Amino acid sequence: MVMRPEPWGEALDAPHGVRGRHGEVPHLLVPAPGGVPFTQAMAQELATQPWLAFACGRYEGIDERVIEHAETVMPVTVVSLGDYVLNGGEVAVLAIVEAIARLVPGVIGNADSLVEESHEDGLLEYPMFTKPPLWRGYGIPDVLLSGHHGQIARWRRDERLRRTALRRPDMIAAAGPIRPGRSGPRGAR
Repeated sequence: MVMRPEPWGEALDAPHGVRGRHGEVPHLLVPAPGGVPFTQAMAQELATQPWLAFACGRYEGIDERVIEHAETVMPVTVVSLGDYVLNGGEVAVLAIVEAIARLVPGVIGNADSLVEESHEDGLLEYPMFTKPPLWRGYGIPDVLLSGHHGQIARWRRDERLRRTALRRPDMIAAAGPIRPGRSGPRGAR
């Protein structure tokens, strides 16, 4: 089952005919398994866009002519969450909106908390710990209890590299250098 072009054409005609405050048209995102991979970098770029619209396909998706026509009147990105197939795009849009919205200034109370997260600079985040210091026989690494900020920063950097190499070796080759100040102390979560 492929979604027919007529209802989609009518639906997309309405938003592009209405301009935003500064005359902008929406950037249309179409979740589909054949799209470009959705990444943290894409989320950051999309968080700067004044207006996003989403077209969720169902089953086999939307008639390709709808996408081709939409590209003549607005920016369109067909985007994939990964190498798997869902029944529809609604769940994918929820994930995309969550990833983008948290990057919009003012959504997260402490913007500094976004600095060291997974994928921000090509590595996964270091392990997180909170109170109590001992839980069911599992402790927190001594360095994190030491109060020595330089050693804590070093541990965090090393753990980011170790975790990335273990869980996502594909990311290690593509990772750039860790920027100074990116693995400094941060409060417990």
